[in-house]
Amino acid sequence: MIRTPLCDLLGIDYPIIQGGMAWIATAELAAAVSEGGGLGVIGGGDCPPDYIRQQVRQAKGLTSRPFGVNIPLFSPHVSADLEVCIEEGVKVIFTGAGNPAPFVPRIKEAGLLVIPVVASVALAKRLAAAGVDAIVAEGMESGGHVGDVTTMPLLPQVVDAVKLPVIGAGGIADGRGLAAALALGAQGVQMGTRFVCATECTAHQNYKMRIINAGDRATVVTGHSLGHPVRAIRNQMTRQFAEMEKAGRAEEDILAFGTGRLRLAAIQGDVENGSVMSGQCAGLINDILPAAEIIQRTMREAADTIKRISQFVVCEPG
Repeated sequence: MIRTPLCDLLGIDYPIIQGGMAWIATAELAAAVSEGGGLGVIGGGDCPPDYIRQQVRQAKGLTSRPFGVNIPLFSPHVSADLEVCIEEGVKVIFTGAGNPAPFVPRIKEAGLLVIPVVASVALAKRLAAAGVDAIVAEGMESGGHVGDVTTMPLLPQVVDAVKLPVIGAGGIADGRGLAAALALGAQGVQMGTRFVCATECTAHQNYKMRIINAGDRATVVTGHSLGHPVRAIRNQMTRQFAEMEKAGRAEEDILAFGTGRLRLAAIQGDVENGSVMSGQCAGLINDILPAAEIIQRTMREAADTIKRISQFVVCEPG
């Protein structure tokens, strides 16, 4: 069995956290992951507080185990959503797409844990000083909004820079990825794309099948010109988006074109005109399984990987 101090911090059995993906990480998925021994996370997106409250209460009806809520800092409802989470007794707040330092005192005062997702060492150090409880170091292999450093160099640098539990993310979809993250100093991993293909995930079947049928070069990053790069599976939408960027179209036109595209793919199933956000690990995923089975298989693979590589360690005489 693999257990790290992160498990004790979060009250979970296994060092696996489910990514808080907007429109995809609903109460059903979060509860299933938590019931399976990991930490489920509801994706807040830019949703209003009433939606967050409904999702949290639904998750409470499905599990008595801890779960979290991810609140991206570009949401216009950040403060209101945080207050709902505090009122409802959510155990962990995850943040992304910005600096949550201004919100940390309120979260800590309420007795919640706060774990930001970061894409740079500088931000990790700044947030460690601000009093966060752990850090997700997410490489650019991840789906959705991405940074510009890959997981393998980013993760150990963040581990070296802060004296907090660090969670590896970006391109991790199986036990080999968990073992690698542990070897780099992480105390656990966050997996998003892998859990899209969980039975309990409410994402449209078309979305799941695009991931399952994806290869190693299936994804592309667009949005560099806007300062908000996003990774998704190549389709008609990403091609049009890239063409608009290349042509130098006005930022407001490009943003208007992209608005609502994730929901179009994830909820309505239009995987040509919608944004099929996915990490580069999509090529590793070839089945749809219950969340608990994904967790158990990941843990078995990680243990087998650690055992396998240990045979290469030779003790020298003396």
